[in-house]
Amino acid sequence: MSSPDSAMPVLTVDGPGGAGKGTVSRLIAERLGWHLLDSGALYRLTALAALKHGLALDDDMALASCAETLDVAFVAQDGDARIMLEGEDVTGDIRTEAVGDAASQVASLPRVRDALLTRQRDFRAAPGLVADGRDMGTVVFPQAELKIYLTASAEERARRRHEQLLNAGVDANLASLLEEIKARDARDMQRAVAPLKPADDAVLLDSTSLAIPDVVERIERLLSERGLDLPN
Repeated sequence: MSSPDSAMPVLTVDGPGGAGKGTVSRLIAERLGWHLLDSGALYRLTALAALKHGLALDDDMALASCAETLDVAFVAQDGDARIMLEGEDVTGDIRTEAVGDAASQVASLPRVRDALLTRQRDFRAAPGLVADGRDMGTVVFPQAELKIYLTASAEERARRRHEQLLNAGVDANLASLLEEIKARDARDMQRAVAPLKPADDAVLLDSTSLAIPDVVERIERLLSERGLDLPN
């Protein structure tokens, strides 16, 4: 059944972790004045809640119930978005490697994906939505006006994450990060439900040798070609 907002335009940005989806999606959403869905945050929040409450990461029934009842709020603060879980600011916590790895495991469970599907589709509202994730164009919004599959080499994604952690004052091992990224990619691509892959009609963009402004410019051009011009 179509929702009342099913006619609202959607831009999906799928791809593996570290390709730049989050940054690109935020920039495009700001330029368009559209809503933003960070679907990865919902899976990370489910994983973090599971870890906090001692739930097994392969207990699909318990995790689906957890996903359905997540006490979550996204709060705008100082030009940024803060993420609250059960009244606690977990913006930084959900971006750790441990939570990211747990989220990848949680996301492989069909009941969890079903539990979060309606929540994700509810983000579609006027004047439009930019949806960032791994199955936005293939499963959640298959009729999206423009679908982007943003990728980069595993080595480049590991380098970016390593630099990000060092800049945040966190000691990290580049070789270990690369192995974790490869393992997460394999799990995401090989899962039985909604595996990570480009939609048949997605535009593939490789950001390995592209700066964020270059990626944004290419997407803006594609939006314009589809009549979804950005404000001057």
